[in-house]
Amino acid sequence: MRLDYNKYDPLIKKTVAHYWKTLKSQSNRQAKGDADRGRRAAVTCGKQMDGFCTVVRQLLQDSGMPDADVFLNTKLELPGYFRPTKRWDMLVISKGQLIAAMEFKSQRGPSFGNNFNNRTEEAIGTSQDLWTAYRECAFGGDCRRPWLGWVMLLEDCTESTAPVAVEEPHFQVFPEFKNASYAKRYELLIQKLIREKLFDGGAFLTSTASGGPKGQYSEPSADLTMRVFLAGLAGHVGVFVANE
Repeated sequence: MRLDYNKYDPLIKKTVAHYWKTLKSQSNRQAKGDADRGRRAAVTCGKQMDGFCTVVRQLLQDSGMPDADVFLNTKLELPGYFRPTKRWDMLVISKGQLIAAMEFKSQRGPSFGNNFNNRTEEAIGTSQDLWTAYRECAFGGDCRRPWLGWVMLLEDCTESTAPVAVEEPHFQVFPEFKNASYAKRYELLIQKLIREKLFDGGAFLTSTASGGPKGQYSEPSADLTMRVFLAGLAGHVGVFVANE
């Protein structure tokens, strides 16, 4: 079945707008006079990324995956190898077989440095834990390989796009990291996660605080667009559906 990926573009715009509008709503609900706390709560709450789950769910339905097999809000825990369980943002499980697991992350200013390091460690640790559990056939069925996806939405602002110096007290960092902005670091991170087969698909979007509420966004890398992400997932799901 050939999918028309143009139909998802308006949904992605609505998703970006939903992200920014939800951030604003969350911040407004915080106690007045505690601006820092309000900003932090808005960044850490996961509801603002729900729109991406909706886009992916639509793709799965269009690919022939029953909606009952898609988990968005509950029953999101998978067994790990180094820890008992890990809660994912979205799971696809059919007939006792893990088909796909996905994470949808976001970041706005001002603490780009610390948050980038945390996101990097989280992504590497999460994928390594799952693949080791997969090696032990932790996900039922006939141990077919699941599909892992990672989506990142980053605020496009001066702090995220300006060159960042690195400390090299003993050894040189890889050249691609020299003077790379946090936006570039995220792009490199996702590309390397896919290259090292820690994730099967990834998307990287940026959006400004002024244009975001209107659904405006950019995709800095041609190999990390939502369309490429969705196509990869659809291909994987299509093989599974065809074999049922």
